[in-house]
Amino acid sequence: MMRVPPALDFQEHLKRLDAAGLLTRIDAPIDKDTQLHPLARWQFIGGIPEDERRAFLFTNVVDSKGRKYDMPVALGALSASPRMYALGLGCAVEDIGGAWNEAIANPVAPVMVVNAPCQEAVETGDDLRKPGGGLARLPVPVSTPGFDAAPYLTATLCITKDPDTGARNTGMYRAALKATDRLVVRMAARPGGAGGWTHWMKYRERGEPMPIAIAIGAAPPVVFASPQKLAEDLDEFAVAGALAGAPVELVKCLTVPLEVPARAEIIIEGWIEADTLEPEAPFGESNGYVALEAFNMPMRVTAITHRRAPVFNAILSQVTPSESSVIKKVAYEPLYLRHLKTQLGIKDVLRVVMHEPLTNLRPVIFVQLKYGAPKTEVWRALHGASSFVAGQGKIVFAVSDDIDPTSVDAVLWSIAYRSNPLEDALMLPFRRGGQGTQYGAEKTDSSLLIDATRKAPMPPLALPARQFMEDARRLWDELGLPALKTPSPWHGYTLGKWSDDWERFARRAARGEWEANGLETLARQRKGLDAETPVTKAGR
Repeated sequence: MMRVPPALDFQEHLKRLDAAGLLTRIDAPIDKDTQLHPLARWQFIGGIPEDERRAFLFTNVVDSKGRKYDMPVALGALSASPRMYALGLGCAVEDIGGAWNEAIANPVAPVMVVNAPCQEAVETGDDLRKPGGGLARLPVPVSTPGFDAAPYLTATLCITKDPDTGARNTGMYRAALKATDRLVVRMAARPGGAGGWTHWMKYRERGEPMPIAIAIGAAPPVVFASPQKLAEDLDEFAVAGALAGAPVELVKCLTVPLEVPARAEIIIEGWIEADTLEPEAPFGESNGYVALEAFNMPMRVTAITHRRAPVFNAILSQVTPSESSVIKKVAYEPLYLRHLKTQLGIKDVLRVVMHEPLTNLRPVIFVQLKYGAPKTEVWRALHGASSFVAGQGKIVFAVSDDIDPTSVDAVLWSIAYRSNPLEDALMLPFRRGGQGTQYGAEKTDSSLLIDATRKAPMPPLALPARQFMEDARRLWDELGLPALKTPSPWHGYTLGKWSDDWERFARRAARGEWEANGLETLARQRKGLDAETPVTKAGR
């Protein structure tokens, strides 16, 4: 696996995106409250191919009241596409999974520094409460104009510590602006949910406020570790150090007992009270619905520090595909594959794909296995994918190796013709409700597992064979016809039920020698058979 050292700070990462032709700079005035997110949203819903998505750098940010901000805003710069994510790791797209597995197995402990770029400018005390000061100085966009109740911090690195063990946790949680010195943070409040929520529960039992720091604009490997589902005792900064190829530099906060990435763009320090909650939302969520108002954790801001000339970083979330789904997908999928192949020992598993458009990765998972995998192994893979992470894998499909698991059309074809619902589908009760179920009457859910693998040899897929489709594609391009996409499947292939006779017939037909086939079948005419009697049953 070939890797180059990734950027160790966010602004260097932006320079590399620009050099690679992956950054669009917008110098015209853009309203952060009504225009910024909708503009970037179009590249996800407007039919632009995934590999052609770009990061945006808005250099002339204003708000709906006409205020001009002296801080540019970057959107889509972390993971608008797997290509950008890979650039942030310094590897090829196909090596992302290997980089993650290696980093998890070989973490690199962070190091402490005294002088940090993230503390070049400091705002504390009364300055935080001045009109237009504190959080109001930051160009925080409105993510879902028309529905969101406030500007939200989205590309967050929320840092907390376990009060019992001192173990750190970083999480990518949304945080709503409420006042110049107050946020409300939403952590996934459920068993198996956010590590920060687990820490807060312990502080609540103690009756003590919880220190929290929010880093914005850290180096990509540091940010990438934040939303991933790692073991609770695994320090995300140590995994990030392994991803970066160098220890992450940390610095002590000025007003809370925590450590933060020294090279981040902006740091927000503060405290979350143990016994007080505040209504938060509505906010457009990644499950495709607007999260409705609920009580969450108010954060009293005690300091905002930043570089002398910082860049504010936001992330595009809400309806998938989005930046927030890509940042999870490219790491979650290899983690699932590693779990099934290594931890469960299912050797026939080839690939795990989490469905992204609209479904937000978590509910629908496709598992690809070698043709001929024992039925017991197919079902172990289905159960393993469904139970690996709570709240993920509500519906899991198993397909064979000729089916592209990224093609929903191909998967549906496999379900339609390779599964018998009575024998190949299983519904399981008592599943924990996923994202969004807090707004429904039922708090539990169920799972659906479907074995859509090929159980026996089948006839070929009825598309022209690959050589003929490739030749036709070259001719298409030579004729200057409209640009084509390449869906899966795009050519015919055999599936086991195909004889030498039929192969010979097909070759003759392609050479224009069909009459020779007619002479051969004439000699095989039979009497006393019903129409549609298969030759394989009647014999030659």
